[in-house]
Amino acid sequence: MRSYIELTKPRILLLVLFTGLPVLWMAAAAPSVGLTLAILGGTALAAGAANTLNCYIERDRDALMERTRNRPLPAAKLRASHALLFGLLLAVLASAVLWLAGGPLAAALGVASILFYVFVYTVWLKPRSSWNAVVGGAAGAVAPLIADAAVNGRVTAAGWLLFAIIFFWQPPHVWAIALFRKDDYRRAGIPMLPNVIGDEGTRWRMLWYTLALVPVTLAPVPLGLLGNIYLGAALALDAWFTWSIVRVLTERTESAARRAFHVSLGYLFALFLAMLADLALR
Repeated sequence: MRSYIELTKPRILLLVLFTGLPVLWMAAAAPSVGLTLAILGGTALAAGAANTLNCYIERDRDALMERTRNRPLPAAKLRASHALLFGLLLAVLASAVLWLAGGPLAAALGVASILFYVFVYTVWLKPRSSWNAVVGGAAGAVAPLIADAAVNGRVTAAGWLLFAIIFFWQPPHVWAIALFRKDDYRRAGIPMLPNVIGDEGTRWRMLWYTLALVPVTLAPVPLGLLGNIYLGAALALDAWFTWSIVRVLTERTESAARRAFHVSLGYLFALFLAMLADLALR
């Protein structure tokens, strides 16, 4: 059971669920606790299905990488066919739960996120292009869209803004890993940015995406979706994250990249926590 759970990448699941929660509170009529849990549960099932199928497809590449070689499939803790069936079962359950709880659009977005992550990102883009971290970010940012569609019947500005925040956050987060794990990716034949354009070019692109992220994180305030509590937190967090990327650029060490990776996780969690705090206090 532990191995099956590991296939879903539970730490990523928790972050995905957390990014979908603020949109529910931004709705004109906030959903009940039961409906909230159903929407988040369906979203978790969809993300778990995508992650499981990703592990199934990448099992041979995972065996070549130090970071992933102990996952259940390369470590032979589970049969590959069982993992495939488990992933497909999660996908069916996700579709059913999202359809019943949030309607056809929420279910369609859940299915689309699975298909995009599995076929566009994992099968086609990741082994072929250094753009994988950019385009693949769309799959990891879909939770706000699902939540928005579930409570509003359509995707509003709130859903798109939160989607954009995660989308712009994803490349510097992934490229930080790529900087201190580039030998891993080279062995697996994955063209991550440092192995394609070099470390220095990667560092500069991390900074560009981080600077582009700043106005996106502030946009909910002038649009009236969030208030001054969130604004103050966002400004401080943006400064923290940007400084960590500047240090990657100036120090040019693996430890600076590793630090920026950890900062990026704390940044995104704290940013969405600030959204929830602002909404709760308002």
